[in-house]
Amino acid sequence: QVQLVESGGGLVQTGGSLRLSCAASGRTFVGMGWYRQAPGKGRRFVASIRWSGDSTLYVDSVKGRFTISRDNAKNTVHLQMNSLKPEDTAVYFCNAYPPQTSLWGQGTQVTVSS
Repeated sequence: QVQLVESGGGLVQTGGSLRLSCAASGRTFVGMGWYRQAPGKGRRFVASIRWSGDSTLYVDSVKGRFTISRDNAKNTVHLQMNSLKPEDTAVYFCNAYPPQTSLWGQGTQVTVSS
């Protein structure tokens, strides 16, 4: 059974940092991504990375602030988030890239206070 478990969310002040982790079990994905859903909005793409780690994509609003990385030996993907802003407040999810409907988990809450 394939399972993705997110962790690392929390409450942080504007300008602070958080590091999210996603542990995958059951299989390996060529592409992995982070997505987020802000209150009252739909789920949106944030960042993705290929298995090789040599290709990453970011939504414009997080470029220069967020960094996605992966540890293939541990089948884990991370999202380092720096210079956080209140508009980054959301539930963050990991999934394959492109995402697969069956893999959405509970996500991890990130709240940035102003």
